[in-house]
Amino acid sequence: MKLKLPNPGLDDRIPSHGELEKLEMEEAGDRPKWDNKAQYLLTCVGFCVGLGNVWRFPYLCQSHGGGAFMIPFLILVVLEGIPLLHLEFAIGQRLRKGSVGVWRSINPYLTGVAESVGVSSLLVSFLVGMYYNTIMAWIMWYLFNSFQDPLPWSQCPLNANRTGTTNEKLQNNFDVKSNKRTSAMRRSFVNFLLQAVYITSTLPYVVLTIFLIRGLTLKGSVAGIKFLFTPDVNELMNPATWLDAGAQVFYSFSLAFGGLISFSSYNSVHNNCEQDAVLISIINGCTSVYSATVIYSIIGFRATEKYDDCIGGNILKLMNAFDLPENNITESNYNDMLLYLNQTSPEVVQDLQIQQCDMQFFLSQGVEGTGLAFIVFTEAIIKMPVSPIWAVLFFIMLFCLGLSTMFGNVEGVVVPLQDLKVLPKNWPKELVCGNPSLILNVVFISSGNRVIQPLIIGAMFNKDIEFMIGHKPNIFWQVTWRLVSPLIMVIILVFYLVTQVTKSLTYLAWNPESAKFPILEERPYPNWISILVFLLAGVPSLIIPAVALFKFLRTRCCKRRDDSGDTVKTISAQLEIYDKIKY
Repeated sequence: MKLKLPNPGLDDRIPSHGELEKLEMEEAGDRPKWDNKAQYLLTCVGFCVGLGNVWRFPYLCQSHGGGAFMIPFLILVVLEGIPLLHLEFAIGQRLRKGSVGVWRSINPYLTGVAESVGVSSLLVSFLVGMYYNTIMAWIMWYLFNSFQDPLPWSQCPLNANRTGTTNEKLQNNFDVKSNKRTSAMRRSFVNFLLQAVYITSTLPYVVLTIFLIRGLTLKGSVAGIKFLFTPDVNELMNPATWLDAGAQVFYSFSLAFGGLISFSSYNSVHNNCEQDAVLISIINGCTSVYSATVIYSIIGFRATEKYDDCIGGNILKLMNAFDLPENNITESNYNDMLLYLNQTSPEVVQDLQIQQCDMQFFLSQGVEGTGLAFIVFTEAIIKMPVSPIWAVLFFIMLFCLGLSTMFGNVEGVVVPLQDLKVLPKNWPKELVCGNPSLILNVVFISSGNRVIQPLIIGAMFNKDIEFMIGHKPNIFWQVTWRLVSPLIMVIILVFYLVTQVTKSLTYLAWNPESAKFPILEERPYPNWISILVFLLAGVPSLIIPAVALFKFLRTRCCKRRDDSGDTVKTISAQLEIYDKIKY
């Protein structure tokens, strides 16, 4: 009995299993391939494990009930992260194309829409790569300025305009010759990636371990770790907790960027992509927890130092005001002496403006993103002995994390461009992608998310999975691909849109005219920022419904011939027919 599919011509666009074997042999001399399994796994781990694992996940844990945040995070990793990661690995490995090519091969009915999904991934990778370049530049600036003692950010600048006294000059000289052989340049880029990945993917774990060992020897580190993982089960009833957990899964797994699809396309067709997805997911989740432990061991030390400085400053004020002998007030009897003096001389104590010193307050000053890396952590480092060494190690780690993620972002742009064939073959695509990013980065140094198009996996794809790894996807993969993961993505999208519309965009900045200076003050962004955010985050996603509407209207107007009556069999069932036709 023939199977009638709503996807005519699919077997003509997707190579059969026999053809795929021959294609793989033909590509052996031209298409880049992984030298070994370790290179592939390290590259994927480096792409997935990025800056978000170090400076976003710890903040989310601290903001959403500590250890309680692990519950929704792990649930969504199982129901959302692992299935979608397996899906991207499988389609890239099976079709041996980038994000544009795989979606273009899936459905001819929605050829334009399918291409728009890949183009959307391309734009997301391009936009993320743009601001990642700016962050990498900041990291390099901090790294190069860490080779001095004292560190330049250990004290405020003394000149009148509150800027540094170092004259910075950036001079770049480029002498690049275009290579007429695109495939050779592509191989050289991949070969560089293969060699660099051994360092960029493993060095961060070495540095994290060094910081953990050092952090546990510092005063207050245990208090920071305890504060991080103390669960608040009430947060589980907060929808924002689940929303942030789902967003973090997408962010930390680098889903829908296209880089993972490109990486998996360089694999052997019989590589066990299911095993890879589970293994990389476990490594990614464990890395997030591990980095959070390291970060909050240092933040615990920073909070303890702030608490001690606060107590010490209050003690000094009291001793000077009441002319008390040295060591008359210590940390052990501070509260009793403050209570006594406040009862005997309340006017004097009130005039001293004694600060409230609360350890929990200092620990709860959670900062995410660049604030954690360039403000909180650097502030903690300057209080550590031989601080330049720790600063160099920290920023080398951030540089490796950012660079390994950039490898995937570049692949997510270059490979789709090759699939689209929009550039001449003699153009070096890496430079074509890099130079516009360099120019557009001026926007970030001067004064989105896309949701994956759901894919219904049928019997043909199950056969392909069985052909590649030896067995069909089990019921877990079927349920998550068909129902659970798409439903979770829709819920996350709805809650995200509601949250973004209802809250105002603000940022923290110093206000020298404020009485609370140098405490950071919350200020609203101008209205045009909201428009810019919508363009950056919304345009890649709006391409999909826009192209779908265009295709629908063009089909209705032109009344194109409907080929839905064609009948085809599954790929696996037509191997013999293909052989007869071809030979």
